[in-house]
Amino acid sequence: MFTPLTGGLVLAGLALAFVGAAVSVYAVTLTGLLVGAGAGYLFAPNVVGLIAIDGAVLTAGAVGVGGLLGGFLAYAGLSFAVLGIGAVVGGFAGRFAVGPFYAADAAGIEGTALLVGATLAGVAVGALFGFVLTRTTLVVSTALIGAAVASRSLTPADFEAAAAETTVEPLLFDLSAPAFLAVFVLGTLSQLGLFRFGYVTKLVGLLPGARRWTADDDRDGDAGAA
Repeated sequence: MFTPLTGGLVLAGLALAFVGAAVSVYAVTLTGLLVGAGAGYLFAPNVVGLIAIDGAVLTAGAVGVGGLLGGFLAYAGLSFAVLGIGAVVGGFAGRFAVGPFYAADAAGIEGTALLVGATLAGVAVGALFGFVLTRTTLVVSTALIGAAVASRSLTPADFEAAAAETTVEPLLFDLSAPAFLAVFVLGTLSQLGLFRFGYVTKLVGLLPGARRWTADDDRDGDAGAA
């Protein structure tokens, strides 16, 4: 059922997908806040019963603290945050997109080892891209996360299920879904165009605090400018 909350999430996902990297301070901080809040939401069920606090209050507190901590850490260390985002996205892709192709015909320890290897390789590649190609990594990451939310490939119900089951399985979605792919591809192309045609400078100039760091520091771009 389409509700105001659903509509708000779709609009937020579209904004993140199409202009996320252009306003990188806000995008990275928002991503850190969402990741922190999600981590708090997933962590809360593990301490229910250990602390004499109502479960709903404990969950709300964990989400709030996690979100604030994630947002603060992302804002305080933006470059490291992008590296971390790249590592997380790379690890996700390695485990759930690339790994299964190699582990499809393997079972037991061999299959597990292949999945772990693909995950670690994805983390390493994602982190490397986050360090060397900061802008590109942020463009792809924000487009991917925004497309997942805007296309409703990820919904609040999925996060609730993940928290209840303490597993990431409910958060897995079809990366080849037409709606997701359409938003992801268009969002990525749109964001790259914002940088290519110089709209980022104008956009950032209108937003307070955004000049602190723009995602326009890919090392290859710096080398070309030099």
